[in-house]
Amino acid sequence: MCVTYTPSRREELAEIFRSPAPTDATWPDQTWQDYDAPIIRFDERGDRETIIASYGMVPQNQIRKGKKFPSMNARSETVGEKPSFAKPWREGQLCLVPMTVFYEPNWESGKHVRWGIAMADASPFAVAGLWRESKSPEGETVRSFTQLTINADDHPLMNHFHKPGEEKRSLVIVPATDWDDWLSCRDPEVARSFLRPFPAEAMTAAPVPNSK
Repeated sequence: MCVTYTPSRREELAEIFRSPAPTDATWPDQTWQDYDAPIIRFDERGDRETIIASYGMVPQNQIRKGKKFPSMNARSETVGEKPSFAKPWREGQLCLVPMTVFYEPNWESGKHVRWGIAMADASPFAVAGLWRESKSPEGETVRSFTQLTINADDHPLMNHFHKPGEEKRSLVIVPATDWDDWLSCRDPEVARSFLRPFPAEAMTAAPVPNSK
């Protein structure tokens, strides 16, 4: 599943998503586990707001030492059951994760080759996510997020990624026409109706170097 992506730039948040980032906010050009990145949610008035949050629903410094617990992706089939995701899912803490490309491993050559997946027209897009607030070991408020995924065994594009024999998965790309409906949804069963495949013909993919 996706563990790294290129987040949208400041100007894209303002012009495309109509949700400017805080003036003092900064984030890296690529997002990996525990990196800060912009996400979009609804504020108390029902307007879009961009906040900066840590990638991975449970930051690593909140996990018992020596235990690996990746939480960058939440499976749509079990999101309402897993302790890390169930409460934000039930309470409608939905967000959009704005980006220009996400990265997946392709093994069709017999070895791991990093590919980037984007929109065919190169436009920024948004992935369905969940956000939460928690306390750091030092008692500070921490905002974090995860991305929702669905099965992609039958998707003409996304079924080319990950190792042979593994289930194919895809991030949930939310069409621009559904952004506000997704953000305002507070019914988990209605929210599930948004968790569907994005048309392969509107996407593109190609090998890219690993720049971490």
